[in-house]
Amino acid sequence: MGLGSNQGDSVRIVRQAMQRLSEFAAGDVRASSLWRTSPVDCPPDSGDFINAAAAFVPRPGMTPEALLQSLKALEREYGRAQVYERNAPRELDLDLLLFGNEVRDSVEFTLPHPRAVDRLFVLIPAAEVLPDARWPGTRSSIAELLAELDSDEAVERLSDSEQAPS
Repeated sequence: MGLGSNQGDSVRIVRQAMQRLSEFAAGDVRASSLWRTSPVDCPPDSGDFINAAAAFVPRPGMTPEALLQSLKALEREYGRAQVYERNAPRELDLDLLLFGNEVRDSVEFTLPHPRAVDRLFVLIPAAEVLPDARWPGTRSSIAELLAELDSDEAVERLSDSEQAPS
């Protein structure tokens, strides 16, 4: 799961969203550090993002489609419009990166997330929580994909004091 925000109190929003993911989990949610990242493919003058990743085992019977619907509802709770401009600034962005080894390619969504392996802001936090997970459709782990990625993105781990609840 990838999380991001660049509108409002992004640290608080991402931290709260990570806590809310437990609603969909059968057990603990593993969460990465928070990262300040440069906007990628965003409109001019877009602010930096706060990004993170989380991993959990979904509740029994939950499908990728059901989880995606729940994530979109959570985004709307934080003010994201139902129809929105791709890569525009947003209060909360939740991306379903992986769902085990499941693969989807439909009008609704693509799984695994189609652009995640090309983005430091996704792979760095994902490698914190699931470094050895194999990316479906590749023979590579998340850590290996990260090591191979050449990108000019600015990605900086927030200090412990910046990550702490205020």
